[in-house]
Amino acid sequence: MEQLLVERKEYVGKLRIMLGKGIIVSLTGQRGVGKSSIVRMLMDGLRSGSDIHLININKESTDFYGIVTYKEMVAYVDEHLSSEKRNYVIVDEAQEIEEFEKGISELQSRGVCDIIVIGSNAGVLDGEFGTLPEGHLFNCQVQGLSYLEFVLFHKLHNNDTALELYLQHGGLPQLPRFGIDNQDVVDDYLMSMLNTILLKDILERGNIRNIPLLRMLIKYLGENLGKRLSARSIASALKNRGMDASPNIILGYLDYLCKSFLISRVARYNIPARKVLEYDEKFYFEDIGLRNVAVSSTHLKITDKTMENAVYKHLCRQGFKVYTGQLNKGEVDFVAERGNERIYVQVTQLLASEEDINREFGSLKSIRDNHPKYVVSMDHASGLTNIDGIRHYHLRDFLCIEQL
Repeated sequence: MEQLLVERKEYVGKLRIMLGKGIIVSLTGQRGVGKSSIVRMLMDGLRSGSDIHLININKESTDFYGIVTYKEMVAYVDEHLSSEKRNYVIVDEAQEIEEFEKGISELQSRGVCDIIVIGSNAGVLDGEFGTLPEGHLFNCQVQGLSYLEFVLFHKLHNNDTALELYLQHGGLPQLPRFGIDNQDVVDDYLMSMLNTILLKDILERGNIRNIPLLRMLIKYLGENLGKRLSARSIASALKNRGMDASPNIILGYLDYLCKSFLISRVARYNIPARKVLEYDEKFYFEDIGLRNVAVSSTHLKITDKTMENAVYKHLCRQGFKVYTGQLNKGEVDFVAERGNERIYVQVTQLLASEEDINREFGSLKSIRDNHPKYVVSMDHASGLTNIDGIRHYHLRDFLCIEQL
């Protein structure tokens, strides 16, 4: 099936603004979310002018297996620089090159080229990058497809069937190659991608030897989306399943899973005290399709927790820093902040009774400020559109809001 190449204008636009300013541009994000394709779209746009020269070091290609150290990387760039055109250096999967950040910093200090670094591990921002003066590095974290991008990529109609497919298969942009209705092939691709992330971005980079423990941990996190968890509670639960590991080992594994962008750790925010809490975090997946194959859920039953995962990622794509909310009595699913803005979001599967309505809207009513508040459910339009200023949305309609 021919792949539909759709420009992800938000990302391409951000990168285009940053080029030509002597800044190292970094793209990070989970493997498979389309980082390389975004850069390719950017370069295709720049090629309309004939004065650019592209030096592309792609560590996924066998052509560059010989570049192992940062010195070899710099030597390759020096050999291929053009004295007549503007040079663009792209280093793809940069984390595969030893101390690559030293070479990138050296090239940046010379001012001989624009530099774009692509990495599938948050570690690409460590090392010397962490000591760069403010304004010398711009990082853009790439997310999987939004729901509207999913509809566009797969040439679907925006309806409940498309939403179900999105919550089942997720938003990796390569899926249209296989046909979204070909479930067995899609599941095989998702499992292959999950295994690649485990091998290349976790096992090879971390001091991890217990692969069965890692897989069980991922499955456990997938089965417990949006639940408050600690390393101690996870260790206890896995022990009950026959897998013994200390809380410190669990903490280390969780750190690698987060650095690979496979999962996100979401801190709790005490709303009355206006304080971030440093215990009992919640976890969500970058891609719900990978979560589903990790827990062997090939025939998805939509739950409030899978809905939460979709809402969480939607908020992240819109530039919010997202927390889970703690009240004196009860919880709010999400507190999202963006600059001086703040919104509150409550997610539930159905508002089937007066008790459900009172519970979900009541938590938001108890927050005494004027920031926007939303309840998201699978109920279509009803008398719940607006209660005491709290807006109610069907999940699909909420995911279609491009600017909250």
